[in-house]
Amino acid sequence: MYVAVKGGETAIANAHRLLADRRRGDRSLPAITIEQVVEQLGLAVDRVMAEASLYDRALAALAVRQARGDMIEAIFILRAYRTTLPRFGYSEPVDTARMKVERRVSATYKDLPGGQLLGPTFDYTHRLLDPSLIGEEAVDEPTLKEPGEPVMRVSDILDGEGLIEGDGQMPEGHVAGDLTREPMEFPMARDLRLQALARGDEGFLLALAYSTQRGYGRTHPFVGEVRIGEVEVELELPELGFAVSLGAIRVTECQMVNQFKGSAKQPPQFTRGYGLVFGQSERKAMSMSLVDRALRTDEFDEDIVAPAEDQEFVISHADNVQATGFVEHLKLPHYVDFQAELDLVRRMRREHDAARAGGKDGMKEAAE
Repeated sequence: MYVAVKGGETAIANAHRLLADRRRGDRSLPAITIEQVVEQLGLAVDRVMAEASLYDRALAALAVRQARGDMIEAIFILRAYRTTLPRFGYSEPVDTARMKVERRVSATYKDLPGGQLLGPTFDYTHRLLDPSLIGEEAVDEPTLKEPGEPVMRVSDILDGEGLIEGDGQMPEGHVAGDLTREPMEFPMARDLRLQALARGDEGFLLALAYSTQRGYGRTHPFVGEVRIGEVEVELELPELGFAVSLGAIRVTECQMVNQFKGSAKQPPQFTRGYGLVFGQSERKAMSMSLVDRALRTDEFDEDIVAPAEDQEFVISHADNVQATGFVEHLKLPHYVDFQAELDLVRRMRREHDAARAGGKDGMKEAAE
């Protein structure tokens, strides 16, 4: 690789040492702990867990610290660790209707059964730097108890009137796909698409979601509901004959409601876009739900007219670990390839200059 440049393995080892030194920073300051990252940089931890497909707050915090705050690098590290873990089985489908909700808002109904629960959000804050946070460690404030009660779904209101498509049922005996164990193939079923979107890069999905709202797609969306809370994860044990709880995880769920004018097969109704991700990540869940609806063109006999509606384009480019590898591999030596192109450009340049010179001589002779 770079052996001829700066000393090979010794240079690489020194690069690692320098990275560790930069990671530690000023030795006069205390080192940041994993617990501090978990408790005070929770949204960064949540993103790393979601896009690495591994729910473990401590490991995600370790990856954030190891990556010096580089989210994609942390996701890469945690996803690589995930591949070393044994798989014991598949949990039962998570029942988000039983979620112990700490935040739940809807843009479709002002008065909801269970109420609007604002919860922990930046939505109502001023986007101004807060100097009072400097030296905040000296302030000892009580911890607020977060709400945690199940509340009905907003979509159930529309469903009661028959104005929204049903949740949908998987065929009997259907086994959910898993992109981490099977090669990617198109066209892709919705369960696999949702998995890919849940693991996809937040920024990429946000841009696609934004594009659907600006006319590059047929969406006229309303946030039916965004909810954050804890759900139980259960695993069925064959020797017992029933499912047992493995614990609770925090998730963010979004159901986006979109108008549908109807087709020859289906009546006018509202359709759904769905997003579900680990932790508190509303932007990601909302973007995911917008893109999910955009990708359902085949279900509603719609033409593909925008990038967000093309599942091969979306799914093939949503994974930030793959994208990072493809982009950053350009830093590796390409000496032979470049020399070949350099020789080609030099030859084409000589031919171009010769052709121009010949054309000028011809014009000069004609003038004479």
